[in-house]
Amino acid sequence: MAQTIRRGGKGVRRATAAKGARAKVATAKKQTGSAVNQARRWLPFSDETLHRILLTGFLAIAAALVWTLASVAGVPALAEDKLAQVAANSGFEVKRVEVRGVNRMNELTIYEHVLGQRDQAMSRLDLAALRDGLLQLPWVKDARVSRQLPDTLVVDVVERSPHAVMREGGKLVLIDETGHELEPVSATKAKGMFVLSGEGAEGHVIDLGKLLEAAPALKPQVAEAEWIGNRRWNLTFKTGQILALPEGEDESAAALVTFARMDGVDRLLGGRVASFDMRAPDRIYLRVPGHADELAAQQKAAAQAKAAAKAGRQVAASSAAALPKPTATAQD
Repeated sequence: MAQTIRRGGKGVRRATAAKGARAKVATAKKQTGSAVNQARRWLPFSDETLHRILLTGFLAIAAALVWTLASVAGVPALAEDKLAQVAANSGFEVKRVEVRGVNRMNELTIYEHVLGQRDQAMSRLDLAALRDGLLQLPWVKDARVSRQLPDTLVVDVVERSPHAVMREGGKLVLIDETGHELEPVSATKAKGMFVLSGEGAEGHVIDLGKLLEAAPALKPQVAEAEWIGNRRWNLTFKTGQILALPEGEDESAAALVTFARMDGVDRLLGGRVASFDMRAPDRIYLRVPGHADELAAQQKAAAQAKAAAKAGRQVAASSAAALPKPTATAQD
């Protein structure tokens, strides 16, 4: 019986190699499956929950991709415009502006700032940007902007409080307790207000307030404060008298307390002394107007009296020398 041999069949080597490859694949699948199963056993949720997490992640990625493509095409902007138009047609449009908390500043400044928000849809208002703009106004310390549906924009303002007047040359500027400039003022309006001067004084207003608190009895008597050489203060009282304080926060506070104690005992304010210099740590120098002239006059009078006395003695001596000498008489 004849046997047919097919050409192209696998040889022994090929068959053996294929069998080895299949064995390796089976082994790898078995190992991979074991690792995956082991990892899944460590997860704190079931296979169904894992499936949901994966599905949610895929959907989120797809949604982000769709949103990105829509943003590039301008779809969100068109939708926002359409929503704003619908809101405006429904009456949700800014028709009124209500300002609260304004006492000292000009209320028209607030209205002018928010005037551009009139006739805009409520949904398109950028409240954060509007608040940031209000905070740039000199008198505004804080602000809050809110919607009062359907058509009112409410602006609540916290004003800064005027504290003193900063004198720079011939210009007077109203400032708050932090040195923040509020507005220029006239000399008439600034009359009676606490005045600051000196280069860089606006940066030390808070420090000056702490210094004056060290002597509360003197604080109401201080009319002006001058920042000298960017290092220390000269205080001018309402009596016109000047107190020169030393450098340093602790040193100046201690000197001011000492002066307050001396004034309580000896009534320095309102007296003849024009200025008190306490820059030296162990002594105080006083300047009395006209005192030098008085001393000069006293010294001159003393010199004249001394000269007159000397001249008198000389005249007396001369007169004594001119008298005739007594003559001897013969006695019987």
